[in-house]
Amino acid sequence: MSKSITFIFFFLFLYSVSSVQSIPPSSDILALQAFKAAIKPSSIPSYSCLGSWNFTTDPCAVPRVTHFTCGLSCSSGNRVTELTLDPAGYAGTLTPLISKLTQLVTLDLQNNNFYGPIPSSLSSLPNLKNLVLRLNSFSGSVPPSVTFLSSLVSLDLAHNSISGLPNSMNKLTSLRRFDVSYNKLTGSLPKLPPNLLELAAKGNMLSGSLLKSSFYGLNQLEVVELSENFLSGTIEPWFFQLPALQQVDMANNSFTLVQISAVVSSNSDLVAVDLGFNKLEGNLPVNLAVFPRLSSLSLRYNKFRGPIPWQYSRKATLNRLYLDGNFLNGSPPAGFFGRQTPVTGSLGDNCLQKCPISSQLCLKSQKPTSICQQAYGG
Repeated sequence: MSKSITFIFFFLFLYSVSSVQSIPPSSDILALQAFKAAIKPSSIPSYSCLGSWNFTTDPCAVPRVTHFTCGLSCSSGNRVTELTLDPAGYAGTLTPLISKLTQLVTLDLQNNNFYGPIPSSLSSLPNLKNLVLRLNSFSGSVPPSVTFLSSLVSLDLAHNSISGLPNSMNKLTSLRRFDVSYNKLTGSLPKLPPNLLELAAKGNMLSGSLLKSSFYGLNQLEVVELSENFLSGTIEPWFFQLPALQQVDMANNSFTLVQISAVVSSNSDLVAVDLGFNKLEGNLPVNLAVFPRLSSLSLRYNKFRGPIPWQYSRKATLNRLYLDGNFLNGSPPAGFFGRQTPVTGSLGDNCLQKCPISSQLCLKSQKPTSICQQAYGG
């Protein structure tokens, strides 16, 4: 074979190799270098994902035997599409240059020690679907520019020190799951994204009434977790009329009244309600028994008075009921006892008479007569 033909074959071989194993663009590599440089070297264990990042090699090369062994994924075009760190205790800030990873779909830094603000440059990640920053120490307000992430499906900021949300949260029209629990939010929730399925904002300092404007148009909302806040006032009928609502946890707040309409769709999927440890007064809301699939109800440790509605005992789907810690009186409905499928929970610490001690519901004793007499004006 002539030298010229050999050279041509060699050139074609090099071309085919380079076309298959092209390295990521320099912008991706520079972004990864900046990302690692913003983390304290002393917090990067040698055995960790970041400990294996060595930029003398191609971050997207496979197989990854010694370098870039974990922490990132690449597309077939050798663009970085996922940055998911191990929980190694990395401490540092999130560099604004993360915005150079323009094909990033998932950014997951959970369970580490990142601190400082969330960079506004995240808005330059048009393909970002999953942003998971939970269990870190990010602080300040979520920058309004984050609401330009039109592809964002899941946003998890739980267990940080976030103090504010942008008023334009409703611009996140693709967002389905939003968790901002255990932060430092105050005041009211902004208008929420219209296609939200799950909302979790428990363990903050939210206060004031539950605003209809925050939840307006949320026809797909299934889960609401707002426990451990300072919310107060009345839970109005519109809330339980949200058409897709399934689970509600607003325990440990300061609500004083709950109003529930008697008009409930037969298609309602509401299965669990927890309003325990509030300041709810008046009679127990009879209309809760109208929800066709309700199976778990907690109204414990409030200030309810009067008898237990017989409708609660006739509800075949209801298998968990906690009414303890109120001032309920009279005899509990006989329908609770002797059922084929027993109701679990508690009716104790009330002012009930004739609560059968043979029933698990009545194991906790009732309030002393003197306290009951005082509650009912003697």
